[in-house]
Amino acid sequence: MENKDITITIIDRDGVAQTYEAPIDMNMNLMEFCKAVELPVKGECGGMAMCATCQVYIESNTLLPERSDAEMDMLDQAFFVKDNSRLGCQIHLNPGIEGLIVRLTPEID
Repeated sequence: MENKDITITIIDRDGVAQTYEAPIDMNMNLMEFCKAVELPVKGECGGMAMCATCQVYIESNTLLPERSDAEMDMLDQAFFVKDNSRLGCQIHLNPGIEGLIVRLTPEID
């Protein structure tokens, strides 16, 4: 039987790493998963790459799809952006990101 989960690690704003089994059969993105496990990720635009409130830092060498123009435009306007910044809503849970490690960005007041 095919595995329907991948393992991802999310480091919260206090520096605490938690490893999760994330479903790949529900067409979820990382922002939706973070909200589902009650991490403090806002995702105010609902995953449309229009707000950057789901920004994360990629801490692993996981190969991800290139940033879209919309994602790059949002990151240009976001706070606390680093070279490894991505929008969680643009990272779809799939077998190719097994072992992904991300860190939540600082919260904006």
